[in-house]
Amino acid sequence: MTSNVSVSPSDKGILIVLSGPSGVGKGTVCKALRACAPDIVYSVSATTRSPREGEVDGVNYFFKSREHFQQLIEQDQMLEWAEYVGNFYGTPRKFVEDTLNSGKDIILEIEVQGALKVKQKFPNGVFIFLLPPSLTELESRIVGRGTESEESIRNRMSVALEEIAMMEQYDYAIVNDQVDLACHRIRSILTAEHCRKDRMVSKIQHWMEEVRK
Repeated sequence: MTSNVSVSPSDKGILIVLSGPSGVGKGTVCKALRACAPDIVYSVSATTRSPREGEVDGVNYFFKSREHFQQLIEQDQMLEWAEYVGNFYGTPRKFVEDTLNSGKDIILEIEVQGALKVKQKFPNGVFIFLLPPSLTELESRIVGRGTESEESIRNRMSVALEEIAMMEQYDYAIVNDQVDLACHRIRSILTAEHCRKDRMVSKIQHWMEEVRK
């Protein structure tokens, strides 16, 4: 009787949202995570800018016309979006939902304001805040880029303090002192989330409903 049991809500994948202040190393951690956990799907953003040489639609970005992107906004099909230097950028809802419904976990690397917008639409997601070992280390990382003026560095540090104050709206906080350890902690969080009691209760309830049919 159980051979034809359909996929239960608890068999869906988990949305992981990783964010933190500029310079904390979100991109570096995600790149390392991609290498050690290839089973996690990485969210592909949509944009209205033209593809650059070598970029592939659906891999680097979903390239959209401005009109199509605006339609997606109006239809509530963007989890979050912003306009930058005359182009739109955002996270398509359909790609995320299709991935979750297929049973795969998906990670979204995004800045803090965007993450809070996603939380409004996906409150059951797992929201992880990436912290630097110290503010001194964060400033050193920004300075080390060699691309920022002193005024820009001060502005970035000021914004970083504001963003760190929003950490209470996240589920977990990870200190990025070593990239491999940060990856290990994220994978540990994901393992624990898959073992949450409420996910198992949902699975069992679904089994019982199938048996009664």
